[in-house]
Amino acid sequence: MTRKLRWIGLAVFLLAAASLLSLYSYGRFAQRARGAPSQAIAATAVQTPLDRVIAPMEQAHPGQAGLSLIADNLDAFTVRALTAREAGRSLDLQYYIWKPDLTGNLIVHEVLRAADRGVRVRLLLDDLNSHKKDSVLAALDRHPNIEVRMFNPSRARQSYFLRGVEMVLRIFSLNRRMHNKAWIADGRVAVVGGRNIGDEYFGAASESNFLDADLAVIGEPVRETSRIFDAYWNSSTAIPLSELVDADELSLQRLRRVGVLEYRSKDAKPYIEQLRRSPSVQALLHGSREPRWTPNAHVYSDPPEKAEGAPRRRNWLIDAITPAFTSAEREVFISSPYFVPGDDGVTGLLRMRDRGVRIGILTNSLAATDVAAVHGGYAPYRVPLLRGGIELYELKAQGPGGGRAGSGLLGSKSGEASLHTKAFMIDGDSGFVGSVNFDPRSINLNTEMGILFTDRELTRDLMRLYAWKIGRENSYRLWLENGELRWEDAAAKPPRTWTEEPDADWKRRTMATVARWLPVESQL
Repeated sequence: MTRKLRWIGLAVFLLAAASLLSLYSYGRFAQRARGAPSQAIAATAVQTPLDRVIAPMEQAHPGQAGLSLIADNLDAFTVRALTAREAGRSLDLQYYIWKPDLTGNLIVHEVLRAADRGVRVRLLLDDLNSHKKDSVLAALDRHPNIEVRMFNPSRARQSYFLRGVEMVLRIFSLNRRMHNKAWIADGRVAVVGGRNIGDEYFGAASESNFLDADLAVIGEPVRETSRIFDAYWNSSTAIPLSELVDADELSLQRLRRVGVLEYRSKDAKPYIEQLRRSPSVQALLHGSREPRWTPNAHVYSDPPEKAEGAPRRRNWLIDAITPAFTSAEREVFISSPYFVPGDDGVTGLLRMRDRGVRIGILTNSLAATDVAAVHGGYAPYRVPLLRGGIELYELKAQGPGGGRAGSGLLGSKSGEASLHTKAFMIDGDSGFVGSVNFDPRSINLNTEMGILFTDRELTRDLMRLYAWKIGRENSYRLWLENGELRWEDAAAKPPRTWTEEPDADWKRRTMATVARWLPVESQL
């Protein structure tokens, strides 16, 4: 037994030593590889098409922010593509995921066209989901007007084995990710919210599409978003892709051909037609996306130092939004695809309920979620929340009438939808839309951002979206029968009550159960 303990101790010592050596080596590399600092190009003159559209609107509403809710997946694609198409100065783009699929390639094509016109493009991506896209990103990076940086990257790029080893040795640092989403064009308009770049975020996925929300903003929140982007871009955690990956001279030409082929494909037709119907940002903003003007709208973000393991300070996102949340007097409604409140979160919600605040929560059902393990972390909190009088709804995997709820355009084979909207509404007057989930990972590990605003009409728009999602066609209502959990499917004919996770197969049930048993809640 003593010998075994010695061997175990030696193994732990060697792993710890290798981990420290890896961290030291990476720190030296990151210091050498750090890119030259740069700042957002200020919109101080009326020079570009976006300037000419947005500057008069800002002048007509001094000191205010213009906000447009973007709930439709096709509109979400269009506003990004159009602002890239009309940009004349800069594109600053910050995302957790950017997929090289149909819509991802279409947007890459628009970004390339902007760069060809002389627009400066800075693209900052979290590294976790980017390794398979290295060839596309490296090709983009070869353009003289485009620079790509990776946030908190691993150095091992070609070998899955070596990357796995690096992830083990740097587990504590690589476990912290940049979950921010921001699209900033010419310093005049920004799109902030929950969407990444990829087919399931724009209704083009063949299997399952996300229900999501962004806010297109103009005015002071754009400058706030630019300052946040600059802080991340110039942080020690953002490494130029050119220090990690090489690209051959022909890679950019091949990428251009891919974009042209995608534009000519049958699947791209709905997106191209939508761009033709909305030929300019001016038409978009003066159509169904007419901004709501308010003096009370601000973009908040975690600092990039959070991803470096810096101790918590008062400038974290959660500290900015918690006072608005806890000050509710009448009602709070929450939409979060991953909802793991923890004991402290449950206690706080029940205290609010005890003082008469109505609380409704919408999250994914086990069948609808894309991460079954997170559902396992959420499941134990359902009964205490329901006992405390809190309303719980879980989105069905199937959309209205058994069809797709995710605004899919290409004919989803499974007809499935998944909630991805991260928002809350307070007292019918104020709201929040962003990237942050109500779970330990978002609060403690990942960096997040979002927009907190006060405006009755915009809050009403968010409430209508929430009410549609919790409607009987789209969601299950949860309740207790003699202390046992039940799911009500009022849309079924006849109405049906489930006594176990609705429509979830045994694989999902097993994964959620195992996650519920394991001590992993802090990672969910």
